[in-house]
Amino acid sequence: MKRIAQGIAAGLVVMTALACTETTSPAGSAMLLTQAFATLPAGFTETSNSFASDASLGDAFMPRMHHGGRDGRNGGDELGGRGIMGGLGADFHGGIGFGRGFGRGPFGGGVLRGTCAFNSLSARVECTDTRHGLTIVSSASYKTAEGAVQSAPDNTTDVVNIQSSVTGTVIRRDSAVSIISHTSNRTVTGLSAGSTQRTVNSTARGEESTSGKTDSAVAFTATRLVGDTTTGLVIPIVEGKPTYPTAGKVVRQMKVSVTLASGSHVTRERREVITYDGSATATLVITTDGTAKTCTLELPRGRPVCG
Repeated sequence: MKRIAQGIAAGLVVMTALACTETTSPAGSAMLLTQAFATLPAGFTETSNSFASDASLGDAFMPRMHHGGRDGRNGGDELGGRGIMGGLGADFHGGIGFGRGFGRGPFGGGVLRGTCAFNSLSARVECTDTRHGLTIVSSASYKTAEGAVQSAPDNTTDVVNIQSSVTGTVIRRDSAVSIISHTSNRTVTGLSAGSTQRTVNSTARGEESTSGKTDSAVAFTATRLVGDTTTGLVIPIVEGKPTYPTAGKVVRQMKVSVTLASGSHVTRERREVITYDGSATATLVITTDGTAKTCTLELPRGRPVCG
């Protein structure tokens, strides 16, 4: 419970940081930030979050200077055609096949990667892995519906809590260097074969701090902060067809700040709130740099439609 509380506290910290809006300087508006919201901080997909698994392309974000192009805020497609920041994970829109029991259906996983061992003191399976210069430390707690601790999941596993941290340094091909620090904490209940629905609560936060040169050889420093919170997400489990969430809320935020060697500075921010109400249409409220719009998200597998 202490670890869970720490994870939730970390999520609140990053949400507070993301809520602070800075100004954009006129000189800073010459920068293109089109990829800031289309992708995720390097390595963030190694955490438990609501973003699409292919949204982190391995390279950290890098600002570009105007060369006759358009910034996404002025009509360009800053989200790479997804319509939603970093894409939406398949579990969150009915894109996962059906099936009861651990290992099947939406949020049915929970098996970790790397070198793992059960720690009887913490009652968790603890793992360490290294990929792409990043160290991933994760742990999982497996329990039956009656609360019995398990050293490994099986068909009686009903509750899984997974906690992860990702740290390290990523060096781009253009020699930009990024320092990475991410954490997440997710709990899924209702995984046993007899359960008719699953409930998900999770928090995740990430930070990517990069130093390098733009495509115009201008030195820069950039920071991307990302926060992701899922509260009370309920997914019915029905044999014979994929199902999507019918209750709960997902809050996703990202903030990017770039400073050039000249002192020019630009900050942009985007917040998305997805609310599920039991119908086949979720409500999506997108706030970009303080301006909000309300959209709909058709389920399953729909793309956002904004008026």
